[in-house]
Amino acid sequence: MRVLVTGGAGFVGSHVAEYYAERGDEVVVLDNLARADLLNQEIKKPDYNWNYLRDSYSNVELVRGDVREYDDVREVAEDVHAIVHTAAQTAVTASLDDAPTDFRVNALGTFNILEAAKEEDAAVVYCSTNKVYGDNVNEVLIEEREGRYGFSEPSFEEGISEDFPIDLCEHTPYGCSKLAGDIYVQDYAERNEIDAAVFRMSCIYGTRQFGVEDQGWVAWFALATLLDKPLTIYGDGKQVRDVLYVSDLVRAFDSFIQKRDEIQSGVFNMGGGIDNTLSLLELLDILEDKTGKRPQIEYSDWRPSDQKVYISDISKAKKELEWEPKVDPEEGVGKLVKWIKENKDMVI
Repeated sequence: MRVLVTGGAGFVGSHVAEYYAERGDEVVVLDNLARADLLNQEIKKPDYNWNYLRDSYSNVELVRGDVREYDDVREVAEDVHAIVHTAAQTAVTASLDDAPTDFRVNALGTFNILEAAKEEDAAVVYCSTNKVYGDNVNEVLIEEREGRYGFSEPSFEEGISEDFPIDLCEHTPYGCSKLAGDIYVQDYAERNEIDAAVFRMSCIYGTRQFGVEDQGWVAWFALATLLDKPLTIYGDGKQVRDVLYVSDLVRAFDSFIQKRDEIQSGVFNMGGGIDNTLSLLELLDILEDKTGKRPQIEYSDWRPSDQKVYISDISKAKKELEWEPKVDPEEGVGKLVKWIKENKDMVI
């Protein structure tokens, strides 16, 4: 296969590129290396994954370009069999500060990918987000437990499913722009313009993730712990997410690509599911166990549209993609900690 990975110098994108390169496929990476600018953060090694792929794999072609520019997209999409679209503005906070940029990257960028994919008959994997459900998630009844919150309604015992409502609620600009791309991908697939799947992702974590306070919380907590950085918890720390190790995510993407003739389209909530959940406080406990350290913590007010509980119902992905997570949080956090220890000079 020939696979195009947009945002391939990012965390998820670089793991997608590595997966197909290891398998012997031709991989094209498109990235503008603008993550630090989009997040308004000083990132010590914004080109780390770019250089890693360049130095590790001769079958990965690296192209500097921007998904907002159709000519850039069209050129690299030539003769590809699949496009894994990970390029995005990824932070809620950044979208509130600069909604126009967020829209152009996430909505216009996705539209350009779809138009190029149509020309090449390429399958598309779209990285969506649980933020498309917006503040509706906070309407689900929850209960406070020791160290965490949880859904109290029996109908949500497996988590949030793909038919959960998206309308009549606040989303934030980020949630809106990702939802726009999400719906466009669904429409192109439903009209048989392309084969495409939407993956509404929960918290993805793993090695080579340069987490910051605004995005990538599992990695950010690990970095803060190991590098003795102060940590701010917004809320009380009992908020819960299902977490998914990045290698498990990439396997789910590939399952759709391999099954495109059978499945053709789909929307999948994608995370660790009910068996792989963590509260912020529980993650700190795991990190203390793995490192012997606990960071200095300050507490602040809840942030806009922060969901107290979000857990993906992954039963549809398990059934249709014949997939399930393999790496549990203990193992995954251990892998992340080991990588940070080995690459302290590369992280923020």
